[in-house]
Amino acid sequence: MADFTQENLSGSRFEDVYLTGARFHDVDLSNARFRLVDLSGVVVRGALVDLELDGWIRKLVVNGVDVAPLIEAELNRRYPDRAKMRPADAAGYREAWDILERLWAGTVERARRLDPDLLHEQVDEEWSFIETQRHLVFATDAWVRRAFLGDPSPWHPLDLPHDDMPDSPGVPRDRTVRPSLDEVLVLRAERQATVREVLAKLTDEQLAGTTTPVEKPGYPESESFPVKRCLGAVLSEEWEHRLYAERDLAVLEARTT
Repeated sequence: MADFTQENLSGSRFEDVYLTGARFHDVDLSNARFRLVDLSGVVVRGALVDLELDGWIRKLVVNGVDVAPLIEAELNRRYPDRAKMRPADAAGYREAWDILERLWAGTVERARRLDPDLLHEQVDEEWSFIETQRHLVFATDAWVRRAFLGDPSPWHPLDLPHDDMPDSPGVPRDRTVRPSLDEVLVLRAERQATVREVLAKLTDEQLAGTTTPVEKPGYPESESFPVKRCLGAVLSEEWEHRLYAERDLAVLEARTT
């Protein structure tokens, strides 16, 4: 096992690295950036000052207090529609989608007021606004058109999978293209209409069921999924990525003032 003692690794890059069970003592991590990092079971003792966390938090104990429920409550207070993104019945899914379409309309209008070149710019190495739209096209193609509707290859060349997904046969992943906002929004409108149509016909009985596996390889895997997982994945992606987009648009707007 490697031993790094009294080493200066400032500026180092760790990618696809396993540090499970590693021990850190008297380590300076100031200004470090962690993305797609699994911190399950991590214990940190000592000073934590000016720390920012974004991610799925199931349990977070700070000085003996599990603050995860407090975070959930505060997020629901800030965003009253957030709790509706975990619906229990078909009518709830329709309500959630109506909310998402309304909120995204406002976010897109906000983006249109910026210089078009800024919509290709990444903030803190996160996806650009247009990359975000491309990813949401992919999410709908994967979980609604493929997993739920059974289209084995629903992809458009502009689909953008998540970064940690391995290459999959037939699934595009072109990070070099720079489509216009209008070009991407045409795809988004088509996918939104598909979701709207699916939810309009959705029954509680269907929602409680599972999908028929798609035989052709791709993403997600060729297996049966709970319908709630497929449709819930799209709601979650749409909700969370809009918040990320709003956050980054604020940064871009500040640069123009």
